Amino acid sequence: MNQVQSSLQQLDAVVVGAGFAGLYQLHTLREQGLSVRAFEAGSGVGGTWYWNRYPGARVDSQSYIYQYWFSDDLLKEWNWSERFPAREETERYLNFVADKFDLREDIQFNTRVTAATYDESTQRWTVTTDKGESFSAQFLVMGTGGLSTPMVPPFPGHDTFKGLTLHTAHWPKEGVDLKGKRVGVIGTGATGVQVIQTIADQVKHLTVFQRTANYTIPMLNPKYDDAMRASLRAQYPALKERVQNTFAGFDYDFGDKNFHDLTPEERQRTMQTLWDDGSLNFWIGGFKEVFFDEAINEEISKFVRQRIRERIKDPKVADKLVPTDHGFGTRRVPLETLYYEAFNRDNVLLVDTKATPIERMTEKGIQTSAGEHELDILIFATGFDAGTGTLTRIDIRGRDGLLLKDAWADGIRTTMGLQVHGYPNMFMTMAPFSPAAAFCNVPTCLQQQVDWITDCIQFVRSQGLKSIEATAEAEAKWVAHHDELANLTLIPKTKSWYMGTNVKGKPPRLLAYVGGANVYRQACDDVKARGYEGFTTA
Repeated sequence: MNQVQSSLQQLDAVVVGAGFAGLYQLHTLREQGLSVRAFEAGSGVGGTWYWNRYPGARVDSQSYIYQYWFSDDLLKEWNWSERFPAREETERYLNFVADKFDLREDIQFNTRVTAATYDESTQRWTVTTDKGESFSAQFLVMGTGGLSTPMVPPFPGHDTFKGLTLHTAHWPKEGVDLKGKRVGVIGTGATGVQVIQTIADQVKHLTVFQRTANYTIPMLNPKYDDAMRASLRAQYPALKERVQNTFAGFDYDFGDKNFHDLTPEERQRTMQTLWDDGSLNFWIGGFKEVFFDEAINEEISKFVRQRIRERIKDPKVADKLVPTDHGFGTRRVPLETLYYEAFNRDNVLLVDTKATPIERMTEKGIQTSAGEHELDILIFATGFDAGTGTLTRIDIRGRDGLLLKDAWADGIRTTMGLQVHGYPNMFMTMAPFSPAAAFCNVPTCLQQQVDWITDCIQFVRSQGLKSIEATAEAEAKWVAHHDELANLTLIPKTKSWYMGTNVKGKPPRLLAYVGGANVYRQACDDVKARGYEGFTTA
């Protein structure tokens, strides 16, 4: 095995993915003087913002916090055009970063990592790609994203449909002409909402297949001029500090007052003020009881239901679009722009697939229990195998050749979403049991995780060590802590990708740490301050 290792291209570290985490991780490790190669399946950088090219794709974190903080020059040079940037602008930003820091020279594009195997004798990873290449690296960092493996429902008759089928995460770069077409969209989650509101006035006819109605918040998205950008730049030092000390890594946080401390009039007034902000502030900057108290959650849910209902002309359509089977905030809450108004159009039909389930795809379209819907184009906005999907689809083998997929078969386990016991020197970002998996402004938490990983690798190297690994005891302790907090909330009572229930056969489990990004950061800092307590080195 040692002879095989010596014949491989030798690297200090391999980074998988070239999105927010992968780019920053490549930069930090190169700054340490390590030889690093990043592998990216796409032809360009951007991660989520490279792959998800569907109409209407847009960030729902404010641009002034959806960015890197590590370079003052970068903060000075990049100009955001609006509060919530479209996909294209975010992709341009990440390309700007890649160019500014000369990252492309160490990224191998159009290359998918297919396997990674840990050699206990050398304490190194052998990484194999779909190009037939193999590399040996001391450290392996999986920056593969939490929402990277698309799910397509296994409807019978897929091969019979004569029209065009698309998944939103595999949208053609050249785009798709939807004008004058009969289009179907399956799914009304965050992605479906953006697609539907964008294409409703472009297509000849739009049929929306909805299984679960979602709560949403209207987006307020002003354009920025130079004066506004200057004002925001003046706030960057404070914002950089602020986002690191809030529950979800945003610049806003839950209020100090409890819901019950306010009069009914004060509650309504506070909710309306938060609602009018046109951001996720209503969800994760209002009342923390929305996650814990069923009665309070119901009152907040009623407020949102009323806001939704008053925008829909047909009461029967409103009955379908207003959620009643779960409470506000227990599923992903998207921002929207005139989403409900789309259903007031004569060319838009809403199909409730709980009342009339989809039976199969046909040559002409979709067959439900109520009849056939003829389509020219069918769009799957059906989400992802979140958290674990991309990791378990790679042949990752740790100590004793244990496949990661098998290690997680009886239950997902990680230590702070950063490592898995039995997989020395393998680090993860946006993995299960960290806030980044769902409950955090992604750049905030990914930068924090990359910084921790970078410091950990530096510690190993500075001590003349070869490996570091989370102990089974530390892992069990973190998992128990995660589960205890999760079970205090209302979230496990709702079926969603947060719980993995969108994937057939996946054991229901809250994928993201719900203790808060600020609490998580402190826990990670404490581990580091205590000399990586809970980790063994060799």
